[in-house]
Amino acid sequence: MEKGFVFLDEAVHGIRWDAKYATWDNFTGRPVNGYEANRIVGTFELAEALQKAREQAAALGYGLLLWDAYRPQRAVDCFLRWSAQPEDGRTKEKHYPNIAREEMISMGYVASHSSHSRGSAVDLTIYQLDTGDMVAMGSSFDFMDERSHHASTDVTAAEAKHRRLLRSIMEQSGFEAYENEWWHYLLKDEPYPDCYFDFPIV
Repeated sequence: MEKGFVFLDEAVHGIRWDAKYATWDNFTGRPVNGYEANRIVGTFELAEALQKAREQAAALGYGLLLWDAYRPQRAVDCFLRWSAQPEDGRTKEKHYPNIAREEMISMGYVASHSSHSRGSAVDLTIYQLDTGDMVAMGSSFDFMDERSHHASTDVTAAEAKHRRLLRSIMEQSGFEAYENEWWHYLLKDEPYPDCYFDFPIV
């Protein structure tokens, strides 16, 4: 692993994770290049901030579930190649029902150079500690639609409240939100703001 990076499940005790891009359950419909293990990696600084977020969430009765953090550049390149391929309909209804796959880039859901590849962005949600149940957020992870925007009015009052709760936890822990995706947060003081890493997760 690159110096300065850690497995987040080892560094942040008590988190749950499901590395979607290491599985078949993601918008490409198959494991993505660079994700050779179902583990989630990030910078030391990301881990420290997530520890603060986990403690804040726990005090309110919630836990953190991570879907992605560090993303190899080869995975981003895989997304770009996939977005240029003809539509096969396999994942469209679940992930991008109202846009064409080639629009993912222009609409800001997929980037040619992702903040994830710098190691200090994270995709996550919250769950109830007492039951383990996921908290309703109004859309699933990587649902590329206005419904996933923080300002969406197409979610219930309870779902909007949950989004605000996650945002409050993350912002108080040193992160900033991305307006188009309620699950995506970037560390404000990221250690490698100009580096796009490409080592695989193994």
